[in-house]
Amino acid sequence: MEAFLVSLSTVAIAEMGDRTQLLALVLAAKFRKPVPIVAAILVATLANHALAGYVGIWLGKYLTPTILDIVVGVSMLGMAVWTLIPDKLDADSARTGGHGAFLATLIAFFLAEIGDKTQIATAALAAGYSNLFAVVGGSTLGMLIANVPVVFMGSKFAERLPMDRIHKLAAVLFAGLGLWFIARGLL
Repeated sequence: MEAFLVSLSTVAIAEMGDRTQLLALVLAAKFRKPVPIVAAILVATLANHALAGYVGIWLGKYLTPTILDIVVGVSMLGMAVWTLIPDKLDADSARTGGHGAFLATLIAFFLAEIGDKTQIATAALAAGYSNLFAVVGGSTLGMLIANVPVVFMGSKFAERLPMDRIHKLAAVLFAGLGLWFIARGLL
């Protein structure tokens, strides 16, 4: 349960202001069809984070528990710093071609999530907890918690969020997790 809750809260907070959240906003404004957009975000996130979680667990098998905790801890500290750098939506990420809302969102969201901080966090958490289903389930639900309101409420919702505070909270969360994993590895 801990792996699920940590993954959920980490990704939900880290996703605020992230480029994939901005992409969800752009797609919602373009297509004005929230249900297929949310469905595509779910499918894309499940696929992307399952792959990241699998890689994390695979890498975790080759490291001793001490080294694994320290590596996960250092990666979380790196995520804390990365979170303080606001994302921008690349023009290429917003292109949808002539595809429908579901397919355009599925492709764009999956590609935008590659190398994203939430994908890397999912891999690190999976390596640290060795529980693929709990981590991927938590990170996917965290992604939906952050993106579904944006899809349904659009820019009015996004404009009211205190993004600076949310980024700082996410950085504190990542730093706390990083220090906790490092302490666990050293003790």
